[in-house]
Amino acid sequence: MSLDVGRDDQFSTIADPPISLASAQANSFGLEPQLMKTLITAGFLLSLSALAFTQTAPPANVTPADAKNHVGETATVCGKVVDTKAAKYGIAGRGKPVIFVLDKADPTPLFYFVSFGTADGGPDEVIAAYNGKHVCVSGKIATNDSGPYIMAADRTQIKTDPAKTDK
Repeated sequence: MSLDVGRDDQFSTIADPPISLASAQANSFGLEPQLMKTLITAGFLLSLSALAFTQTAPPANVTPADAKNHVGETATVCGKVVDTKAAKYGIAGRGKPVIFVLDKADPTPLFYFVSFGTADGGPDEVIAAYNGKHVCVSGKIATNDSGPYIMAADRTQIKTDPAKTDK
């Protein structure tokens, strides 16, 4: 007994052309494939341009006297280091913190920042690097009973300005 399976020649002679993703999407929306490719490319470029415009602006420049009005904000505060104080005790992995007062010394400093010396030089090294110099320190402004400050744990947050430093 043989089983003869008939073939429908109508379907076996037509070869389906390869279909691309863009043409499949275009056909599902009723658009021409070239138009759909153009729309996909335009959408991609638009999303890239949106990423380019989301770059963050540099922090605002604030004077030491005005820092109290910018607590909680990220800013750059510039001024002359007029006083320093090294802490008696260090912080594990960081060393002794050093407080640098800008523009006006005690009893009521306008603004200060805290930094740390290197492992080799300790607090004397960081004091020598900034004492009496005009510096700009960037970071988030916080406050406590002593006034507004920036914790500059990373020394790249601090820049000196030799042109404004008194000799």
